[in-house]
Amino acid sequence: MAEISVPYEYDAKPFEGMVVYDDSITTKRPAIFMQPDWFGVCRHTIDMAMDVAGQDYVVMIADMFGAGYGEREKTVEELGTAARGTRANVPFILGCGGVAHAALTAKADALGLIDTDKSAAIGYCMGGGFALEQARAGADFQATVVFHVTAPNPVDPETKTNIKGRVLALHGSNDPVTPAAQIAALEAELSEAEVDWQVTMFGHAMHSFCVEGANNPAGGQLYDKALCQKSYRMMRDFFAETF
Repeated sequence: MAEISVPYEYDAKPFEGMVVYDDSITTKRPAIFMQPDWFGVCRHTIDMAMDVAGQDYVVMIADMFGAGYGEREKTVEELGTAARGTRANVPFILGCGGVAHAALTAKADALGLIDTDKSAAIGYCMGGGFALEQARAGADFQATVVFHVTAPNPVDPETKTNIKGRVLALHGSNDPVTPAAQIAALEAELSEAEVDWQVTMFGHAMHSFCVEGANNPAGGQLYDKALCQKSYRMMRDFFAETF
């Protein structure tokens, strides 16, 4: 698997995303824009991107926290402060997220990797909230898939939903970070906007079921390898129906 770093700037601050793909495949593939969790671009999220990409996709990981962020050791409190601060700043999410998407897409296209007519977004945890805000603002995603999304509802409740593509949310029934009421509100929003949406609620699953190493049942966070792979199969089926 190849890993290509992609630098870009937003508001005079340096960021560094990454394009991940199987370099043994020569055909062009759909481009999957990935908003990772609060760890940012690091070994953990790059490995997740590789798992998603396989031989079928080119995954483009956005950096929303600044170049070098993923390499630094951080406490849970520091991670939470960075993630919540970013999630509350919709202009930044749209601005930086848009620049990330453009830069990563341009690099992948220049390398001859992607079919530019096939584009989707995925997001994990807080990154799922970022991806949804971009989709709401009309980002050119034919599909958006979020895994155990954190803060899925609009920061601004007056937001006019302009989602152009389909939406799939894969969630755990025992997720205390994003309880069922927030998912129900997302469903209502998508229905009102006449979006083609699906929500799958996995019984007994906790938050972070796709985050290898998550092991805090008391805090509602627990990795589940089998469930993660099942969710990826569902994602792939969703993309196959979309493209």
